[in-house]
This record gives sequence, C-alpha cells and structure tokens, in this order.
Amino acid sequence: MITRRDLLGVAAGAGVLALAPNTLTAAAAGTGEPDTVRWTGTRSANGWPIDPDAIAAFPVEGSGVSARLREGAAAAVLLHVARRWHYEIGALDSGVGGGLTAHTTRRDLGADFESNHLSGTAVALHPTAYPLAGSEGLWPHQEAIVRDILADCEGTVVWGGDLTPVKVSHFHLAVRPGDRTLARVAAALDTSRPTGAPRAQTAGTVADPAAPARRVKARRLERAQNR
Repeated sequence: MITRRDLLGVAAGAGVLALAPNTLTAAAAGTGEPDTVRWTGTRSANGWPIDPDAIAAFPVEGSGVSARLREGAAAAVLLHVARRWHYEIGALDSGVGGGLTAHTTRRDLGADFESNHLSGTAVALHPTAYPLAGSEGLWPHQEAIVRDILADCEGTVVWGGDLTPVKVSHFHLAVRPGDRTLARVAAALDTSRPTGAPRAQTAGTVADPAAPARRVKARRLERAQNR
C-alpha cells in the first residue's frame, strides 16, 4: 500500500458502547503516545465475552489471508468489512501495511476499544500503515468507501477514524450479543450461506459508493454515529 505520506515524501525528495467499569489499569506513558492500559475484564469494551473457544479462522474472500474472529454474526459482518477493504482500498495480502489483525490475546492496549480484539469482534486493516493516534489518513475517495462499508453494516460497526484516539485501520462491532439488527445484517452479508435474496455487496460484486442513494445513506449514518 502506498500511503499519502509516501506520496508526499516522494514529492518533497478511521453509537459506541460505554466502557465496562473496573476493566482498565493504567501504565506509565509520558511519551506523547496514548497511555498503555491493561484490560482485566472478562468482556471487551463493546460488551462481548472474551471466550477463546468461540474464535475460529475464516478466509477473507479474494485474498490469501485469514482472520480469527468470533464465530457467527460477528465474523460475517467483519469479514465483509475486510473483504471490501481488500478489493477497494488496499490488498490485505500484499505484504505491506501490516495486513490484518483480528483476534488477539494481548491485554496491554493503547486504547480501550482495542480490547474488542480479545473477543474477536474487531479487525485492524493495514494497522502499521494506520496505527493508533497516527497522523496518516485515508484519501477522500477511500474514506467515502469506508463510509459506504459502514452503511452496509447499518450501524452495527464503528470505524476507528471516528474514535479518540483515532485509529484509521480499526473497525469493531458497536452492538451487543443478540442484537437483532446484527443478526439481520449478518444474514445479508454472509457469503458462506446460500440465500435466495440478493446481497448488496459480495466478493467481486461491489456497488458504486458514489451512487446518490448510497451516499445519502452513508452520510445519514455518519451523522448518527458522530453526534
């Protein structure tokens, strides 16, 4: 992936759920970077149980990478996010940008929302290109694609570009287990299950994010999630 910083260098010579109480312990910082925190809870910040037995590996369609995610609706929706990023923003199997990070057991975190990786309900796409609190952003057309992806997910996913500290590479589920909208969206986006209903976005069949109706939907969701 060639980032905006790369190009500039040549020219010169990303509704969140409340944090679960009593789950963080702070570590020393003082470096200008976000404080390191230790996540001690049994659930991640978005309310999902941290259960290693619920995690499985799933291929990201069209790529040579897989993602370890929570089985069920969580995996179906987050795989859709990863699949569209791979096709439309940057290849996840190119060997640059850090590829993809999904489930992790690492509890020393830079932000509370990174705890969602512990429950398998978050992905970071090209995390070394777009790290926590990084200054690198997406090109405008890439951000429009992200907004369109979020519209596909109908409010069930939050983007790290809208969080503090910012993390452009980050996406996590914004609803709790058993959410009905999540179940419906997952059923529509899950390419592993046969269905008679047409899907809005599937591997290799991507709708135009610039279509007026899709832009309206994306902007409406952006306003709702950032008010």
